[in-house]
Amino acid sequence: MMLRPFRKLILPGVRRHCCRSFSVSQNCWNARKGLVLGVYEKEKEDDSVHFTEAAENFDRALSGKLRELLTISGPALKKGKSRIFYGVDKEFSSVVLIGLGKSSADVCDKECWDNRKENIRAAVSAGCRLLQDLEVPEVEVDPCGDAQSAAEGAVLGLFEYDEFKKKKKKAVKTKLHGSSEAGAWEKGVLYGEGQNLARRLMEAPANHVTPTFFANTIEQRLAPFSDKVTIHKRSQSWIEEQQMGAFLSVSKGSEEPPVFLELHYNGSSDSSQPPLVLVGKGITFDSGGISLKPSSGMDAMRADMGGAATVCSSIVTAAALKLPVNIIGLAPLCENMPSGKANKPGDVVRAKNGKTIQVDNTDAEGRLILADALCYAHSFNPKAIVNAATLTGAMDVALGSAAAGVFTNSDWLWSQLHKASIITGDRVWRMPLFQHYTRQVTDSQLADLNNIGKYSRSGGACTAAAFLREFVTVPHWAHLDIAGVMSNKDEVPYLRKGMSGRPTRTLVEFAAGLCDES
Repeated sequence: MMLRPFRKLILPGVRRHCCRSFSVSQNCWNARKGLVLGVYEKEKEDDSVHFTEAAENFDRALSGKLRELLTISGPALKKGKSRIFYGVDKEFSSVVLIGLGKSSADVCDKECWDNRKENIRAAVSAGCRLLQDLEVPEVEVDPCGDAQSAAEGAVLGLFEYDEFKKKKKKAVKTKLHGSSEAGAWEKGVLYGEGQNLARRLMEAPANHVTPTFFANTIEQRLAPFSDKVTIHKRSQSWIEEQQMGAFLSVSKGSEEPPVFLELHYNGSSDSSQPPLVLVGKGITFDSGGISLKPSSGMDAMRADMGGAATVCSSIVTAAALKLPVNIIGLAPLCENMPSGKANKPGDVVRAKNGKTIQVDNTDAEGRLILADALCYAHSFNPKAIVNAATLTGAMDVALGSAAAGVFTNSDWLWSQLHKASIITGDRVWRMPLFQHYTRQVTDSQLADLNNIGKYSRSGGACTAAAFLREFVTVPHWAHLDIAGVMSNKDEVPYLRKGMSGRPTRTLVEFAAGLCDES
């Protein structure tokens, strides 16, 4: 049977409209730029659509087309939700509207964070990811009334560790839509990039991120600020000279040589200003040693240097921000491995301050390397010492991923850390440092201290903190146990699944707060 050629049947008016629409869409596709704009929830049912200032201006330029499309496309946008429109503008191929929640959102004392800032971070992250999935290479972002939070949401939300994958996420360049808050946007970018540096170090496999590689990476990242930064990568011989017996007892079980990384950032014009000393636990892989961990989940112990990663990344960020404060960073770096040279349960080692420690559990190694680092920190006459460590599973049991636990001997220091965490949304929560816990680590059969509590299953995070306090004499010291916030599943909406890099931004904001106080 002969087939007649098919002829398109298009009404004259429709032909003209379709061709024009295709032409605009083609131009937009060629532009391949995306735009993320904010929308607030209605305060009352009969309220009209409430755009941010940037979205309002954009809609006005389109003669109200955006508002019309949003109204007819579905129900009102809820907090954290997004909706995308194509071909509405010649410059932007895709326009994403994001739900920011109520415009009246503010600091919530019960939640201990700023709801408005968190809403912006989560919404901007969702909008940017949507455009990344469409492989849009360049995205402009509405400041949403807080350009720093918007930048943090964009930078943190787009990060994914795919270093060793052939198929990688499309790289997306983000920039501020408009120029009224350029300084705040750049600050937010630096905060986000700082946390992403910590995420990258924590996520990378341990056969790549060795103590030496870690130290070299931080040295490279600080190179642009060499006029204000001094770096010392201390070798094993120096560690031995310093009589850091606790640190050496952990490192000796591995073939990888230990490194004691020491960073000096001199941001203050007053060289005599007492420094803030940040100390980070740097176990680049923790097998548990002779007290071997279960194999299930052991791969996550590549991130047991999360304390060192967040501390060093916060100093990189402080340098990039040119904060007018002096900061010293200390990171004892090594692996905790089983071998013929490794610590054995019941061994006794001597710390830098002369105290002896009975090592009844070789998987409680973080407190051993921190003990020597804390002793060394006192030599700088510090304004305050803050250490961070993925120290105990008990901390994860206690607080989960909601907040990092803070143990401190200083109400002033707690206040500063808490205030910083409200701003960043990366929360902290104060934990007890009772003598009740100290007695459990000083009651040791063979030495001055035991590296685990007398009642090993009870108050593990608290006895670990009590152990560390035995190596502290300054009036302002805080220990951040960040084990519970080490990774993210889906708890923080603007972080993808994986190592979190928390609480880098809180440490940076804390340091910035000290500048303001000065």
